[in-house]
Amino acid sequence: MAEDAGRVFRLDNEVLAFRFTATLSHRASTDPLERLTSPERLRLWLGAAGLDPGPDITEQELAAGVRLREAIHRVGRAISRGRTWAAGDCGVLNATSEGGRPAAVLTAGGRSWRLSGESPVRDAFSVVAQDAIAVFGTQDAGRIKTCDGPGCGGLFLDTSRGGNRRWCSMNTCGNRVKKLRMVAR
Repeated sequence: MAEDAGRVFRLDNEVLAFRFTATLSHRASTDPLERLTSPERLRLWLGAAGLDPGPDITEQELAAGVRLREAIHRVGRAISRGRTWAAGDCGVLNATSEGGRPAAVLTAGGRSWRLSGESPVRDAFSVVAQDAIAVFGTQDAGRIKTCDGPGCGGLFLDTSRGGNRRWCSMNTCGNRVKKLRMVAR
């Protein structure tokens, strides 16, 4: 029986690149949870993100996806802390962005991506890297934050009016914190 992407992954982050970084969850805990455990899991996540690369993903492509994911997270975390990111991570993002040939297409449902038949996984990674660059390279970079939820450490873009959002999602980390506060009373 096929896995349900909504049960395996957190898909609630509005930034595609940050949603990809959430495939390793509980980053700030002593026991992070890796969700990209196989090429099939990577295919499942890409499909849920509207970047279905087809059935064939290799172990090497999975490793490349994990490298991209971790580079995105390190750059985002550095920005959220007002620090400079590593040049190597920037190189991974730029090379991945340039390495694919995805095409944005307009459909009745809005914008989607057409991946090439030659290298659909590389094209999908290019879309994710371009999304990260679009956030990191604009004035929105000042709104990148790391979640304060216990053990989370996920990235999010704080679009609140006051810029004082603390959690990646009110439905998960925010509720968890509120429940802990109620129990402590």
